[in-house]
Amino acid sequence: MSQLHGKTTFIGGGAMGEAIIGSLISNQLLSPTQICVSEPVPARRELLNDTYGVTIETDNARAVNGASVVVLAVKPQVLDLVMADLGGNLSHDALVVSIMAGVRIETLQSGLGHDKIVRSMPNTPAQVGKGMTVWTDTAAVSDADRAAAQAILEAMGEAIYVADEHYLDMATGLSGSGPGFVYLLLEALVDAGVHIGFSRDQSQQMVLQTVAGSVELMRQSGLHPADLRNRVTSPAGTTAAGTLVLERAGVRSALIDAVDTAYRRSKELGGDDSDT
Repeated sequence: MSQLHGKTTFIGGGAMGEAIIGSLISNQLLSPTQICVSEPVPARRELLNDTYGVTIETDNARAVNGASVVVLAVKPQVLDLVMADLGGNLSHDALVVSIMAGVRIETLQSGLGHDKIVRSMPNTPAQVGKGMTVWTDTAAVSDADRAAAQAILEAMGEAIYVADEHYLDMATGLSGSGPGFVYLLLEALVDAGVHIGFSRDQSQQMVLQTVAGSVELMRQSGLHPADLRNRVTSPAGTTAAGTLVLERAGVRSALIDAVDTAYRRSKELGGDDSDT
């Protein structure tokens, strides 16, 4: 990742904003003196200043003064107030990077009176640097801006650029909502371990390591999950018996339906009724 230059301002210093700030500093992409955070909660301001040594502000308009990059890391519910503060106060060349769920580029352009916009869809594992972010941008974003955006978003984990905004609704259904589906599966596996006789702590340790190890094996081997599943499924064995139960219960189709439903709900929330 390339070194970032100039001042970067974060509007919002919550968990996701802090995750990016901490990673940018630890990876030496930005120094604390290059980062300004506008945050309304006193306890968060104190924590960010004490932990990272960044500049703290309470006035959004003052915070973005001279910023080459502005990261919008607030709840969508307060966006109108934020846009009212920032409209007319952004530098003409400033790159605006939004990590807000469901807020469309057109809304940001109109509310901010600004065209250089990156919209992204991160997920909650970004808080520990293991996130998956899908992002896109407007035609006004230059190659240099795009590289800066990629560097910032990769601070949360992995980042994929897509050419059209409608892919972000798809990302919401798959990677955005995905952790919720994964946690439901983990919860069920832990409960299964307790059901057959392990303590809850033992069961949770076994499930977490089993899942983490399975993911890492797939990453390192590069094999399709079906190939890996076949390798652990002996004829008439325990895995074959358990997998048959899952297939009969429709687990595979239920997961596909869950992602599809989350995707379509994302489109509804964003006001997109098309069938794209």
